[in-house]
Amino acid sequence: MKKSRFLVLLGSLIVGANVLEQGSIDTETRMLKKARKIISQMTVEEKISQMMNEAPGIERLGIKPYDWWSEGLHGVARNGCATVFPVPIGIAATFDPNLIEQVGDVIATEGRAKYNVARQIGNYGRYAGLTYWSPNVNIFRDPRWGRGQETYGEDPYLTAEIGKAYVRGLQGNDPFFLKAAACAKHYAVHSGPEALRHEFNASPSKRDLFETYLPAFEALVKEAKVEAVMGAYNRVYGESASGSFFLLTDILRKKWGFKGHVVSDCGAVDDIYGGHKIAKDVAEASAIALKSGLNLNCGGSFHALKEALERKLITEVDLDNALMPLMMTRLKLGNLTDDDESPYKNISDSVIASYTHAMVAREVAQKSMVLLKNNNHTLPLKKDVKTIFVAGPYAADTYVMMGNYYGVSPRSNTFLQGIAAKVSGGTSINYKIGILPTTPNMNPADWTVGEVRAAEVAIVVIGLSGIDEGEEGDAIASSHRGDKQNLKLPEHQLKFLRDISRNRWNKLVTVITGGSPIDLEEVSELSDAVIMAWYPGQEGGMALGDLLFGDVSFSGRMPVTFPINSDWLPAFEDYNMQGRTYKYMTDNIMYPFGYGLTYGDVSYSDVKILNPKYDGKQEIHVQATLRNNGNNEVEEVVQLYLSAPGAGVITPISSLIGFKRVTLESHLSQTVEFIIKPDQLKMVMEDGSKNLLKGKYTIIVSGAAPCKRSKELGVGESKIDFEIW
Repeated sequence: MKKSRFLVLLGSLIVGANVLEQGSIDTETRMLKKARKIISQMTVEEKISQMMNEAPGIERLGIKPYDWWSEGLHGVARNGCATVFPVPIGIAATFDPNLIEQVGDVIATEGRAKYNVARQIGNYGRYAGLTYWSPNVNIFRDPRWGRGQETYGEDPYLTAEIGKAYVRGLQGNDPFFLKAAACAKHYAVHSGPEALRHEFNASPSKRDLFETYLPAFEALVKEAKVEAVMGAYNRVYGESASGSFFLLTDILRKKWGFKGHVVSDCGAVDDIYGGHKIAKDVAEASAIALKSGLNLNCGGSFHALKEALERKLITEVDLDNALMPLMMTRLKLGNLTDDDESPYKNISDSVIASYTHAMVAREVAQKSMVLLKNNNHTLPLKKDVKTIFVAGPYAADTYVMMGNYYGVSPRSNTFLQGIAAKVSGGTSINYKIGILPTTPNMNPADWTVGEVRAAEVAIVVIGLSGIDEGEEGDAIASSHRGDKQNLKLPEHQLKFLRDISRNRWNKLVTVITGGSPIDLEEVSELSDAVIMAWYPGQEGGMALGDLLFGDVSFSGRMPVTFPINSDWLPAFEDYNMQGRTYKYMTDNIMYPFGYGLTYGDVSYSDVKILNPKYDGKQEIHVQATLRNNGNNEVEEVVQLYLSAPGAGVITPISSLIGFKRVTLESHLSQTVEFIIKPDQLKMVMEDGSKNLLKGKYTIIVSGAAPCKRSKELGVGESKIDFEIW
């Protein structure tokens, strides 16, 4: 009887799944017909008008106005009230795709609610739509790049895993309709310098292209079904990335099977003739972009498509083909015409910046902050500590929590507030800013340093903010168009820390803000504990309080290598990967990729391969044992690395191929298992192809990227060799 009931249930599930799949196919077929019919009824001028971000309504066809430009890197941005999460580099530091899928869902949910209200009040303006030009899956290859804070770090695998999770959360799980549309940007080979982005030509080796710069885009297209891809400003192999047949057609559409739409970065079509000098005028530039595979122009350059048509540079069929994916995206969103069938159309505005969403932001902030040093168990602090002095330019600053591309939250809290919320009623807390953020103090009198030294615990918050690093025109304190000239903190901030540290007897905890690698060698020497807090979003203050006083254990990990200094880095303009990232760096490492302390003491041992017979065509099952030798329960980010034949010469020194968050109770052991897929064993060759090399491989299960510096820092690891012949 039980077996019969099971078979009936199984049959019902199969039938239900088939019905759902068939329903999705029927809906898509119906919508394709609708899109074709609408396009067939448009004039040439109307077709062109729909291919720029500010698309006007076409009343006779029932088409509503729509601006395609909306932002959502770490919350609905530039569109009023919303939950603000840590910047993407902090999001990556969580190493938690499941949590980041929740982040994507929160952004889409709030975006839908805001969109619904915007339509009710007639707001069809910029940033009020459902096409979010996020995530940024460029590789943070150079620590001087100001926009690195928008990325998921230096590693293609981590970037892909976090990016896929964000896209799944944002786009929803309906088989046809989109909760919101994600966009993988900036395709491709784009990571500074900002000042040259409208004119420079990136010519990486094919190995670097397919090993480093393209894998995250490929994963988002093939595995997460991202709806849109944004072309970058720069040239790649001589072609504008927003007008490259090689990138947009040969690779994106033909090789990867992309079905969505491609949008240019804003003004990138103008750059085809203005910056890159590829075309002689805007009409020719627009024709190049269109015929290469661009569907949507951010800007007004595509007005010239009418002239391009008259000059026979394009045909009306080219317009129709480019317009089709755009109409389909709007039908998937349910915002093209009044007959909206979207299952997401009735989301209430009560969800916007809600308490529930704030708690997700708080968890992300908790998991993003990285404990870099904790000498003599300085942390966690006791809540009944007698005196605390908080100082520094960013301790009570709200703007530093935001980074760039941010919304506005009514719940934002500062680091000072988070600290004050945790201590006992009898604890004396004092605060002074102490120093200005970007310039030395004007007043020679200093009443802060002595008071900081006198407290039992000093917490100093220094670093960078969005005025120091960011996009070309946003970082108003940057003399390099948003990029950094070097990795140093402002000298007057370091002097402030030196003065506090001189002849002190108390505990000194230094909290660093920033969205990129910083030279922390002297900061580490002067401090008992060092925390990388990034730009942690609206809940960053409370999250820091949770961590400092031990309500939550640190678990964030570095998504990017922190070099000792910038003097030994390759030239910023050089897109060759040699000497960059943990994959190719052998020295100049202060804090390695994947590094981060907890309130435990985790050891790694007994790594083994569970299926010892393999020839590179089967999955490899790996197991390792972890033990928490500390007194606190912790969440450990266990990382799996592979070193292949020719490591450091023709292949990376090591490559991240897996990671897991594991909860470890005090003084207990636990086994962790990974599965290595056959394709993960293949290495990218000089011509861009992937081959399985013969020879010795090493599997490393570790708490950070395996390197000499990780060993010096006491990072646990266990490894095993195997051969393929």
